[in-house]
Amino acid sequence: MPWDYVAESGQRLFWLYLLSSALIALLFTGLRAVRQQGFSIRQYWLHPSALLDYRYFFVSWFIKVFMLAPLLVSAKSVALWTFQLVSAWVPRLEWNPSYETLAFLYTASLFVASDFTRYWLHRWLHTNKWLWQFHKVHHSAPVLNPLTFYRVHPVENFLFGLRYALSAGVVTGLFMVLFGPRLSLVTLMGANAFIFVFSLLGSNLRHSHVFLGYPAWLERWFISPAQHQVHHYSRYARFNYGGYLGVWDWIFGSLMPSGKAERAGQFGFQAQQMNAYCTIPQLLYAPFVSCYRLLGYYYAKKKTVINSESSRRLGGLSRVERAESGSGPVTVPDGRT
Repeated sequence: MPWDYVAESGQRLFWLYLLSSALIALLFTGLRAVRQQGFSIRQYWLHPSALLDYRYFFVSWFIKVFMLAPLLVSAKSVALWTFQLVSAWVPRLEWNPSYETLAFLYTASLFVASDFTRYWLHRWLHTNKWLWQFHKVHHSAPVLNPLTFYRVHPVENFLFGLRYALSAGVVTGLFMVLFGPRLSLVTLMGANAFIFVFSLLGSNLRHSHVFLGYPAWLERWFISPAQHQVHHYSRYARFNYGGYLGVWDWIFGSLMPSGKAERAGQFGFQAQQMNAYCTIPQLLYAPFVSCYRLLGYYYAKKKTVINSESSRRLGGLSRVERAESGSGPVTVPDGRT
């Protein structure tokens, strides 16, 4: 149920993560962060964009649980397929680590693999023109709050669910091949220990107006809340794709330290573009409309190129050749055309 998001440590809205983010915000910035954006606390939480996030959260949950979940392959199935495929070719390691060591390696591998695939899927959502139409839903928020994290189109939700199943399943299957079935996670309050720690250190501040940056050297390794806010500025949307780790942005050339970014007046797009994402129906159907228009644009562009090439080709023909091709008149001996 939706309220389980607050009760379960595996969810971004877990009550302890929200509390820790609030305490960090108060400790480092007090109320200045929101006031610097021109909002009172009441205006911030009751902004039309925030109210849309609250409503869309429940709609998104319903679609995810009752429409998307039945379509997704499970991580367990992927793990079994991986084990069956790889075990025939790769022998089990002779190294027999302790139970604690193996649990740590498995937990860390799941975390790193998940963050790595999250980086590339997020980057693909920005660089692919078709997928960008769906990811625009998330970037359409002019005001960021923790529930903006869930302002995601169902198509994107499906892709991220598939990404998780594949990354977790492949890692689990490989560990079963190499070390056998004695796998377990290192957990804190039931969540992957790495995710728990990072979430406790203010992950909910990423979708907020608390501009909390790290030293530049640290932002090469870990994404700060300020870096993700920079990513929500339209001019820096193709930087800082990382989830928890900034090292992927650093390695693959998409890192923008928060201290070097020029802060914009608001998040999201221009006001005129925002008008297409003001209601729940618009959040759901606007990407399809954009894809249809994009398809029409490419069709018209292709047609123009074909006509241009045809004109150039015919321009090189003689008058007789053009007439024979049916593309133009030619003078015949009796003077008629």
